[in-house]
Amino acid sequence: MKIKVESEKMIKALKKLDGIEIVLDSPNDAQEAINLILRKTDLFKAGDYGKVKDVKVTSLQEYKTSAVDYKMIFLLEFLFEDDTSLDTKVAVIKQLQEFFNKV
Repeated sequence: MKIKVESEKMIKALKKLDGIEIVLDSPNDAQEAINLILRKTDLFKAGDYGKVKDVKVTSLQEYKTSAVDYKMIFLLEFLFEDDTSLDTKVAVIKQLQEFFNKV
């Protein structure tokens, strides 16, 4: 399962959690940022959230009106253990999305 997260939301989250303002211009930067965010929030530590094996990050650019006006978007792909139910997957992803919406 994959979700989209705008780079600005990751930047705001790290500013709020660690007090640092970062620049995200590559998937590697975003991977480090998401690892810091998950470490600080402990979203994947308890119960069913421990079923997440990894989160892979790739990037894309969404163009609003022209090639000059774009947003950097990162795709987060959640890799779960094989026996993870769909309900658990949805709950984990929903909690992370709610976290980014609150930032």
